[in-house]
Amino acid sequence: MQVYIVGGAVRDKLLNRAYTDKDFVVVGATPEQMLQAGFIQVGEDFPVFLHPKTKEEYALARTERKSGKGYKGFEVYASPEVTIEEDLLRRDLTINAMAIEVRGLMDDTPITGEVIDPYNGQQDIKDKVLRHVSEAFSEDPLRVLRIARFYGRFYDPNIEHNFIIAPETIALIGDINDSNELKHLTAERVWQETSRALLQNSPQAYIDCLMNVGSLPYVMPNLAQTLSSTLMKDLVFNALQVAGQQNLNLAQRWAILMLAFSAEAMPQLTDSAELTQDLDSINNIDTNTKNLESCQSWLDQSKVLAQLLKVPKKIGQFTQAYITCFPYLTHYAQLNAEDIAKLINITKADKSEVEFGELLQVHKLVELSYQQLQFSKYVKAFKAITINEVDDSLKGSAIGEAIHEARVKAIAQLK
Repeated sequence: MQVYIVGGAVRDKLLNRAYTDKDFVVVGATPEQMLQAGFIQVGEDFPVFLHPKTKEEYALARTERKSGKGYKGFEVYASPEVTIEEDLLRRDLTINAMAIEVRGLMDDTPITGEVIDPYNGQQDIKDKVLRHVSEAFSEDPLRVLRIARFYGRFYDPNIEHNFIIAPETIALIGDINDSNELKHLTAERVWQETSRALLQNSPQAYIDCLMNVGSLPYVMPNLAQTLSSTLMKDLVFNALQVAGQQNLNLAQRWAILMLAFSAEAMPQLTDSAELTQDLDSINNIDTNTKNLESCQSWLDQSKVLAQLLKVPKKIGQFTQAYITCFPYLTHYAQLNAEDIAKLINITKADKSEVEFGELLQVHKLVELSYQQLQFSKYVKAFKAITINEVDDSLKGSAIGEAIHEARVKAIAQLK
């Protein structure tokens, strides 16, 4: 019997990333031997056991063969004859298909620390490439979401070279898209991967990856359609990045993602319009006649996606509260007493001010993101004016003054 620590713990160790969860594979053992050692079997589909003390998962080495539609359509073969290399072959990515042998079932100390790496995962870590282990990758549609989540997990907006997906893996994802296999994923599994990805440091990277590989229309069709607007996508993605940096909770991050459906409430956020000077000017609803008319499509589309993915009720309700509050929060400084009373009723702030604080935090973050997008346009216009754009007959300080005047004029044209 040989015992190996496998998958994420090995990968994260090589990446110098912190990890807490450890998974193990046992080669050369039977279920009876595991039970005799005090392990607790979980489920009937897979030969997986819980350690009697640590409760960590120990799986018997196995192979898998596609036998039906969806992520459950597999026949599992577990036997003492299955090798560690054969077990690693069934995994999704090369960076997840590595193992380190440990002393035994009751001692997870590495024997030598040597990494068993039959599919070159260490090289792909070095090269920052997400690559499938085998052609069997295309047999499990859930792996499309998993690779997008891993892309997002390793994404860092502050570095130039992030992980990429290997071209041959993108081709396999294209086959999955064309096969309609993604439609056989359960809503629960899609939400599980999506919610985990949204809680990462760069939540938008997961959605961006699904867009880039052409899979988003198959799992979140209405979101894919609305994010075709560059300005809307920029606003949502920028806001999600800030949400990750500020450690907002899942409900807040989901509400920010649902901002993608706010085109009617914020018509200036379309590719045919220019960014306006500030967020206040987007929603011109009179402060005495605020209503949901301009937000109704936003609310409806958010509900459609929430129902499609079976988003937890509490998270969906938070989004609905934000959309309902949006006209009030946008004109917060001009609210009259009646408006404030309505806002308290909507948010139930008379019972607890916690949710109102979270809603206000989301709105301020959206305002900040909008202002950042606007300022980026100013910076671009500023940088576009160089010495080549001024009279070449000018000399000395006159050159600098002319450049400055040209830059001011370029910025003024955007306001």
